[in-house]
Amino acid sequence: MSVTLKLATSLDCRIATASGESRWITGAEARAASHELRAAHDAVLVGIDTALADDPELTVRIPGYEGRQPARVVLDSRQRLPLAAKLVQSAAAVPTYLVTTTLPDPGLVEAGVMVLQVQAVGDGRPELEATLRVLAEHGLNNILVEGGGQVAGSFLRCGLVRKMEWFRAPILLGGEGRPGVGALALTALSAAPRFRRTEVRPVGVDLWERYERI
Repeated sequence: MSVTLKLATSLDCRIATASGESRWITGAEARAASHELRAAHDAVLVGIDTALADDPELTVRIPGYEGRQPARVVLDSRQRLPLAAKLVQSAAAVPTYLVTTTLPDPGLVEAGVMVLQVQAVGDGRPELEATLRVLAEHGLNNILVEGGGQVAGSFLRCGLVRKMEWFRAPILLGGEGRPGVGALALTALSAAPRFRRTEVRPVGVDLWERYERI
């Protein structure tokens, strides 16, 4: 199992303004590179907050691309993903998984969404190691995590991120902006997740930084 965290942030690690505006922080070239990353993974994973706020498709949209589409995975403990969401509407064409802690919603199942129930952690969210195990049982072993600061923080806090693909735009959003990485519950600097930078390159006006876990 391999988990890669993709971040697209301002220089000060913000993914949106305080009001939630986020399109587009990075430029077209960085977004195209992000689609190439999707094509290289078995599945793209986001949290329900990202799914509700952006109504994404999470597909590979590269001109001339004819390869397979990665599966889409949403962490959604209370199954709030609406039937009108693009992810649900396209579930019959592109494999779509919803990881929850409650019994499967018949409407989502009928629409073609594969609802996977896992155990909950203390705050009621899906337990991440259990999530990765059940995804692996469905042949999804190479996961690209795209969604939200809270999801990014959770995967980092659990020590599950092996690589990071970080697109950094040359703008500043300030302390009121929404952070790209949520709380890590650190009590000492020695406990901080550490990564080795493997590559830095310009991509359009942005910078693409690549990291591996030490």
